[in-house]
Amino acid sequence: MGKKKTSKAWVHQHINDPYVKMAQQKGYRARAAFKLLEIIETERLLHPGNVVVDLGAAPGSWSQVARERLTQNGQINGRIIALDMLPMEPIDGVEFILGDFREDEVLDQLKNLLGDQKVDLVISDMAPNLSGVAAADSVRIQHVCELALDFAQQHLTPNGALIVKAFHGSGFSQIVKSFKEHFRQVNTRKPKSSRDRSAETFLVGRQLKNTSVC
Repeated sequence: MGKKKTSKAWVHQHINDPYVKMAQQKGYRARAAFKLLEIIETERLLHPGNVVVDLGAAPGSWSQVARERLTQNGQINGRIIALDMLPMEPIDGVEFILGDFREDEVLDQLKNLLGDQKVDLVISDMAPNLSGVAAADSVRIQHVCELALDFAQQHLTPNGALIVKAFHGSGFSQIVKSFKEHFRQVNTRKPKSSRDRSAETFLVGRQLKNTSVC
């Protein structure tokens, strides 16, 4: 009975969510598009000519935003590579890899696709399946963030940026510490479109400290 009430409440909230309505009006696949929009506007990121890698891209709203930002005179000026373990409906101009970013084989596929090309912006809305056990979940979240950070270290331009989703709670301070060890500038962002009850917080790392690995 409790689950039914919770489910009904979620459906009611979802239907009446202004960001859900705006996403439908603007043709975005998810309300999460507005989270990225707010972050990149605040941080002044994502410009024509950029190379963007979207990790955990499905259903594709962040790639849609990236495509909009890179489009000039009806043409994409730049490159977008999206990756997810779930299938994603094609987006014109977006290269998509189906696979789990945590697997070396999939990561190698992404690296091969990039070749020698450096990345201006890595965006990650990835979130592992959470068990509800705080200690186990914090390890999973930290692992996903560290994978994105490792990838960024290897492929970002010296002035590039990394945006990842993290969650306040056990392990969050460790993720922030890792970011501060590798980036000259680290900001935490809680977009207005992020639901109040959600513990999600986005970390933005800019300008790698050690660019010798790039």
